[in-house]
Amino acid sequence: MTASPVLSTYYQHSVADYWNTEKNPVNLRLGEVDGIYHHHYGIGEVDWSVLEGPEDTREKRIIEELHRLEHAQADLLIGQLGALRPEHRVMDAGCGRGGSSLLVNLRYGCQVDGVSISESQVAFANEQAEKRGVSDKVRFHFRNMLDTGFEPGSFQAIWNNESTMYVELSLLFAAHARLLSRGGRYVCITGCYNDAYGLPSRAVSQINAHYICDIHPRSTYFKEMAANRLVPIDVIDLTAATIPYWELRAKTHLATGIEQAFLEAYKDGSFQYLLIAADRI
Repeated sequence: MTASPVLSTYYQHSVADYWNTEKNPVNLRLGEVDGIYHHHYGIGEVDWSVLEGPEDTREKRIIEELHRLEHAQADLLIGQLGALRPEHRVMDAGCGRGGSSLLVNLRYGCQVDGVSISESQVAFANEQAEKRGVSDKVRFHFRNMLDTGFEPGSFQAIWNNESTMYVELSLLFAAHARLLSRGGRYVCITGCYNDAYGLPSRAVSQINAHYICDIHPRSTYFKEMAANRLVPIDVIDLTAATIPYWELRAKTHLATGIEQAFLEAYKDGSFQYLLIAADRI
């Protein structure tokens, strides 16, 4: 393991290696629709007519529909970030290829700092900001979200979009609480396992193995938020809303093989897809 101020453990190196080499069409082809590259799943009702009609345009219709559902998820998260103004600074923790950061800047005009331990994703995201002419306001950094080096209290809002399962929540929420100004907003959308079910189900364990992650129990989110001055103001169970996305994805050539595990876990109640918005007190 090479010494790095960003990557301090073998596990972090393995996660960075995974995302540095990841080139799944389900991420890249969808982003080509409009130049907004997401690394999260979708929500909302599916237009199943995309599977019908002319065969020569079927792939294009499916890609556009999956991307529409991704956008719906991002729009929901962004709408929970509070009353942001152009002078505010916000952080995308675990930014992937930068899609959510670009959308936040587009909506509010504020400064956005995205951080990731994947150097290739950071470079890709910065290229997208350059292409859109917003690199003066939207910047992506090769940094660890547990220790970003940013000034305490310098952010009005911080979000994690499906990236909390790569870190210990006690460390993550302590780091976010330091960076948020008093009254600032934290939002995450995440998959978590249902404590009422018991230990992680077989399907949840398959998801962990596929993404080299460690899905947390639902209760740990609220326990560690309470311990770090983050008070939930809104909790939305998106489980039912994300199932149609997975059902469509499972029927396409973009499937990666993990779709059935997600569908099984969501439908048997062992896995939940939540949005949690909290204020820093």
